[in-house]
Amino acid sequence: MTKRNALERSVPGLAAAAGVAVVAAIGLVWGYAPVEAVLGLSQKIFYIHVPSAWVMYAATGLCAVAGTVFLATNGERAEALAAAAGSVALRFCAVVLITGPMWARAAWNAWWRWEPRLTSVLVLGFLLVGHAVLRRAAERTPPLSRFAAALAILALIDLPIIHLAVRKWRGHHPTVLGAGGGGVTTEMAVTLGVALVAFTVLALVLLLLRYRLEIVRREVARRLVAAAATPPPESGGTGCPPRS
Repeated sequence: MTKRNALERSVPGLAAAAGVAVVAAIGLVWGYAPVEAVLGLSQKIFYIHVPSAWVMYAATGLCAVAGTVFLATNGERAEALAAAAGSVALRFCAVVLITGPMWARAAWNAWWRWEPRLTSVLVLGFLLVGHAVLRRAAERTPPLSRFAAALAILALIDLPIIHLAVRKWRGHHPTVLGAGGGGVTTEMAVTLGVALVAFTVLALVLLLLRYRLEIVRREVARRLVAAAATPPPESGGTGCPPRS
């Protein structure tokens, strides 16, 4: 069995597992986790916001590592993996930036505040958008792939800044987990754990599909270039020898 066939066969099973996990997480969010006393139902955004942030971290890190490998080796599969991971990171970063203001509206009565925690995530979003734009442009201008890889490394550098903003720098952003947080009940912890697993498996499925799509796209592009470079066969007429 080739690696490609093994990859293709793993996706349906992982997709089914992701579907079951997501449904289980939704059921726990609305039927098991208690309603928080202060924020009420709006606190349940927490079970989407935090897992999305975790996936954003992991996918951004993978994108940067794959981009570094591509810069060192010029390997096509590393470049394809960087493109796939960047795509997943951007989508979950968008979820973080959407659910964050929704939570902020309920907690602070304001959609946005320019504090280090929020601003550093917004910067990451801009870096991931720039990475996606350069990747798309690299389809016609291949040297831009190296600039995209460099941008992914910059995005990786932003991750410790986000972490420091969450753990060390003061701001309005609520701290639920860790020192200074209000803590969570057992039901909340179980629900969050299931949501983390569900989002992780879902992100893995999206990553594998996007990676496979990138590999196929490159193969099709190579074949089209080869076909365009092949001269058409000469016309031989009816094939009958000419009369004297």
